[in-house]
Amino acid sequence: MADRWLTFDCFGTLIDWRHGIRTTGELLFPGRGQNFLDTYIALEAEVESEGSFKRYRAVLTETTRRAAKRLSVELKPDDATALVSTIPYWPPFADVGPALGDLRKQGWRFALLTNCDRDIIALTQRRLPASFDAVVTAEDVSAYKPSPAHFRLFQSTFASSASAWIHVAQSYFHDIIPTHELGITRIWVNRQGEKDDPSLADSVIGGLAELPDAVLGLSKVG
Repeated sequence: MADRWLTFDCFGTLIDWRHGIRTTGELLFPGRGQNFLDTYIALEAEVESEGSFKRYRAVLTETTRRAAKRLSVELKPDDATALVSTIPYWPPFADVGPALGDLRKQGWRFALLTNCDRDIIALTQRRLPASFDAVVTAEDVSAYKPSPAHFRLFQSTFASSASAWIHVAQSYFHDIIPTHELGITRIWVNRQGEKDDPSLADSVIGGLAELPDAVLGLSKVG
């Protein structure tokens, strides 16, 4: 029987990156952690898309500088790399372990398709409560999602002979839109209750506790 693959975005889907960025922002700028998070999120894709490809550690650093400037708060030069230092310690969501455990028992293989560097995701994987069979990073494809490069590399390497492939992600912009355009079966983990068009996803769930049932439903349809 051919392999069945679940691919995952990592930060925001499995790892609570909002908590990580907000907490780091609070350490840098006491009382402004939420402001830092909101501003960081508004700026990151812009930094990723500018000029030639840059590693994610450079994106984290430059976005931190721009967020501080926009908030008119003082950022000490040595603190610009704070997110690079804390990202290995950002926690997974509590629902990740039980969901992945159930799905592994059902015979699914797991892969990470992440806008990250190889060394950072290697450190992050130590926090994840499940092993992954494959990883595709931005560093591997010299591009950041929503570019289709992650999905195309995974498809050509692993999914071309798979009996099923479902992508699971929180980010509508980075993952749901491009997988819709590529015709890849997709589950939107809408943790934030966002109001984007749910019809672009094959299934919409509020957290990973609902993932095994959603995967089962899509598998039956497939």
